[in-house]
Amino acid sequence: MTLIKEIILPVIALVAAGPRLGLSLGKIFGGHGYEVALIARSAERLGELTGKLAAEGVMAAGFSADITDRPALAAALDSAAGRFGGIDVLHYASQGAGSAQALRTTGALDVTVDNLAPQLESICYGAITATHAVLPAMLAAGSGTLLYTTGGSSVTPAPVFVSAGMAGAALRKWALTLNGTLAGQGIYAAHVAIGAWIAGTPGAPEDVSLKEPDDIARLYWDLHTSREPAEYVISD
Repeated sequence: MTLIKEIILPVIALVAAGPRLGLSLGKIFGGHGYEVALIARSAERLGELTGKLAAEGVMAAGFSADITDRPALAAALDSAAGRFGGIDVLHYASQGAGSAQALRTTGALDVTVDNLAPQLESICYGAITATHAVLPAMLAAGSGTLLYTTGGSSVTPAPVFVSAGMAGAALRKWALTLNGTLAGQGIYAAHVAIGAWIAGTPGAPEDVSLKEPDDIARLYWDLHTSREPAEYVISD
């Protein structure tokens, strides 16, 4: 009798996956043999993303969760790990709570405790929740990659995006500290600050140079494979 050994492929979980960078990360990692777990609030969006990845020959599955609902987010990642047999790479990205226009026009004098709290919940607390959902298995395996994306205002102060930048700066601090803490245990953590407009983003100014999401996604693959540096800033 011939025994057929099941091949378990590596898995990337994309939390708050969207139609630009999230989709491109799925394509790039999928093209390197990864299966893709997509976490997003909208079941419709998940269906669209999994369909587009399937058309690229990438095995993907969606798991619905609101990233501000911590128990639901942790449960979705647990379900993804159960479905695929584990999670090898985590990518977390949230533009923040509220409309894009509101975020773009929030200046330093507009920040209050009340409007900062949702940004911390969406950008920072969600990332912490997602990390703790996948980290125990990574520690047990002695390997893993944790990738966090924020806007450029988390690194370079800007006159707008202030509340989102404050929350992103908190996540940045934690991500960089995580990398130093976990490096000796086989786990790499990195923070990517995107201070440029991604092609396809609604409302992008006409007079700026746009970055293609596939090109940005390839930078994440390079970070994952080289396991350095701990921070990468993408600017115009």
